Amino acid sequence: MTQPRHIAVIDIGKTNAKLALVDLTTLSEIAVVTRPNTVCPGPPWPHFDVEGHWDFLLDALGQFHRGHGVDAISVTTHGACVALLAADGSLAAPILDYEHRFPAEIVAAYDAIRPPFSQTGSPRLAGGLNIGAQLHWQFLTDPYLRERTARIVTYPQYWGHRLTGNAASDVASIGCHTDLWLPEKHRFSDLVETLGIADKIAAVAKSTELLGHITPQIAKATGLSPATPVAVGIHDSNASLYPHMLTQAGPFSVVSTGTWVVVMSMGARAQSLDRDRDTLMNVNAEGAPVPSARFMGGREYEAVQRGQPAQPTKQDVAAILRDKVMLMPAVEPATGPFRSRQMQWVGSAPKVGTGRRSAALSFYLAMMTDTCLWLTGACGPTIVEGPFARNQEYLSMLAVATGRPVLQSQSETGTSIGAALLFGSSKALAPAISLDVAKTGPDWRAYALQWRQHVGET
Repeated sequence: MTQPRHIAVIDIGKTNAKLALVDLTTLSEIAVVTRPNTVCPGPPWPHFDVEGHWDFLLDALGQFHRGHGVDAISVTTHGACVALLAADGSLAAPILDYEHRFPAEIVAAYDAIRPPFSQTGSPRLAGGLNIGAQLHWQFLTDPYLRERTARIVTYPQYWGHRLTGNAASDVASIGCHTDLWLPEKHRFSDLVETLGIADKIAAVAKSTELLGHITPQIAKATGLSPATPVAVGIHDSNASLYPHMLTQAGPFSVVSTGTWVVVMSMGARAQSLDRDRDTLMNVNAEGAPVPSARFMGGREYEAVQRGQPAQPTKQDVAAILRDKVMLMPAVEPATGPFRSRQMQWVGSAPKVGTGRRSAALSFYLAMMTDTCLWLTGACGPTIVEGPFARNQEYLSMLAVATGRPVLQSQSETGTSIGAALLFGSSKALAPAISLDVAKTGPDWRAYALQWRQHVGET
């Protein structure tokens, strides 16, 4: 079969929903449209506006096809999300927002039945960040929901199901701190039996497999060929990892940045993960376990900047280094390696809207990332994907803190490119670019050491 050229990538992040058209021969996005991923308040619970997204995606698919031609479709979404499908393929219930918090007694009841971290590599996380916790709470809240549910699919395959009518769960999403998967054994955990969903949860497939072809109804609505293939799809952080799996030799780490900063360390040194510090075992597109850690860096950035970012000057950076002004964790205390700690400033907090505040914040984000890399046993170069790959202060401090090369991804959007590459490699796939940090000096190293001392990490 001829490799498709123009891949339409459905990319549903926690903040925005996007459709990107990727030219696989050049690995460039030739068209992009977005809409906010607004959470609807309910009833019955906070949920995603999937019908609004669906109308948006169908319209954009048609526009992309008329303007450029669409040869194939791939899907990548945020994790911690499943769709419960009724027998007719419709939703048996709205798709729950994973940030919803459950009553304390429900949380305690779930903790009593979830498998141990040593088996799943899935730490106990807040709200519904563990899919098992979502399902447990939903079935208790709606006692008829389990009966109405004919099939459970992970979030990328919800969109794939609407496109093809076929059901699956991709290995990267089912392995994303769900409590439902055993990464080392490549099979479901006992929790699927405990929850009574063993006969409902869709079979797990590798992200690179073919889910199917679009239905005649989708072809008619968009103008696409009925033979348009749809890939199984992939968890978004693993989509960022996937291109580097095709280009890197030896150990390396990828830092996927966005609402979440997710660190994934391939070929990591042997190290026990700490379930209390938001480390976890992810599963890559090929089904292999990947030690990982994360924190809500993008959300922390927005919270500290308060909508008034400013580009720091060299003088701003020098002042922050000289005065040792530091932001201490955690801006978002519900997640990350310093959960339950409260944000505080060492030294005078720089004013909102100043370059000094931006510099101190960039250093904080770099040190948080360094902590995550250490917790996952990272070795070899660190590749930064997403918005933080354009933050020079962040990249430079990360290189100083780790003492290892930091590379900038040449792709603006690793998730879309990674999802497109599920349809095959590309001659345009270029390795990340090395970062020159020669202009950093001992004051940078002293800053990193003192930050670690403040958090007790030396």
